[in-house]
Amino acid sequence: LAPEELDMILLSTATPDRLLPSTACDVQALLGASNAAAYDFATACSGFLYGLGMAEGHIATGQAENVLLICTEKMSSILDWSDRTTCVLFGDGAGAAVIRPAEGERGILSTFMKADGTLSDLLHRPAGGSRIPIDIAVLDEREHYVHMAGPEVFKAAVRSMCDAAEQALRRAGVTAEEIDLLVPHQANIRIIEATARYAGIPMEKVFVNVDRYGNMSSASVPVALDEAREQGLAGEGSLVLMAAFGAGFTWAASVVRL
Repeated sequence: LAPEELDMILLSTATPDRLLPSTACDVQALLGASNAAAYDFATACSGFLYGLGMAEGHIATGQAENVLLICTEKMSSILDWSDRTTCVLFGDGAGAAVIRPAEGERGILSTFMKADGTLSDLLHRPAGGSRIPIDIAVLDEREHYVHMAGPEVFKAAVRSMCDAAEQALRRAGVTAEEIDLLVPHQANIRIIEATARYAGIPMEKVFVNVDRYGNMSSASVPVALDEAREQGLAGEGSLVLMAAFGAGFTWAASVVRL
C-alpha cells in the first residue's frame, strides 16, 4: 500500500508531540499521504478499539477505503518519577494497523464502546491544559503528571472490561468458548486475570506481555496483537476478542476474525 492510497489517518495518543496541530497531520506530512484526512483522538488506553470503531464507520459510510490507525504513547514524559505508585507501571510504545474492507468471513464482527466521565478523576493529569495552564505553582505541586487512584481504578477497570467483552461477544453472536485468543489491555496482571476469569476465558487463551513493556496505554493492544500473531498464537481465521479500559473513563471491546 502506497502512502498516497491512504484515505484517512487516525491517531490515538495521550502524549502528543505538540498540542497544535495534531500529531496525525505531522505523520501525514512525514509519510507523504497527500490524499488522506487526518486527526487525533484521546480515549487513552481504549484508543485502539475506539479507533477500530471509528475506522469501521468511515469505511461503512464510504468516506474511506484505506484507514491507517496509529496508537503512539510516550508515557515516560508525563510521569512523576518520584511517585512509585505510577511511574513503575507504564511504558512507551507504538502500534499501527491498516483497516480496509474485508472479504469473506474475515474482519470486525463487533465493536462496543462506552464512557463514564464521572470517573475522570480516578486517572488523570490535573493540570497542563487550558483550564489550568502550567505555571510555577503547577510544577511545584507536580500537578502536570499522571495521578491515579489505584484501588478504585482496579475495580472500575475489571467491571468495565468485563462489560465491554460481554457486549462485544453478544453483538458478534459468539460465545467465550469460541474465542481463540483474548488480547486485553496490558494494565497489570491482576486486572488481566480478573477480566479473563469473569469473561470465562482460561489464561492459556490470554496473551500477556505487560511484564516486558508495562502499560503502554493505547499502544498496548495493537502491540500485543502483533506479538501474538508473530508467536503463532493467532493466525488467519482465528477469532480474537480484544478489550480495554482507559482514563475518561472509557472502555471498549471488539471481536475480529483475522
